[in-house]
Amino acid sequence: MSERMRRVNESVRAVIAEAVTDLKDPRIGLVTVTGVSISPDLREGTVYVSVLGGDKKRKATLAGLESAHGYLQSRIARELDLKRTPQLTFEYDPTVERGVRMTKLIDELVHDMPSDEPD
Repeated sequence: MSERMRRVNESVRAVIAEAVTDLKDPRIGLVTVTGVSISPDLREGTVYVSVLGGDKKRKATLAGLESAHGYLQSRIARELDLKRTPQLTFEYDPTVERGVRMTKLIDELVHDMPSDEPD
């Protein structure tokens, strides 16, 4: 990925992360924008999000974000000086959840290991 595209992705991520906090849709829960991938021609963009809650809350939040994509695209157009405003889609990013699960498993292993120190 070029340095320019990395900067575009990060700029779009920052605008969307800020704009998501302004959304009033009750379906949208606690969302973290973990990353953005914009195509080199700036026509399409995928926004990766992490959602706090179960599967039902995740689906509702993604539906709320999809319905707000027009507002989010207008924020990008207004705040960033891009040749085109990308058409946004939203995808759940399981890496945060996977990281929490791995940390929990490691903590359980460490807790279950016998101590090397004599009593």
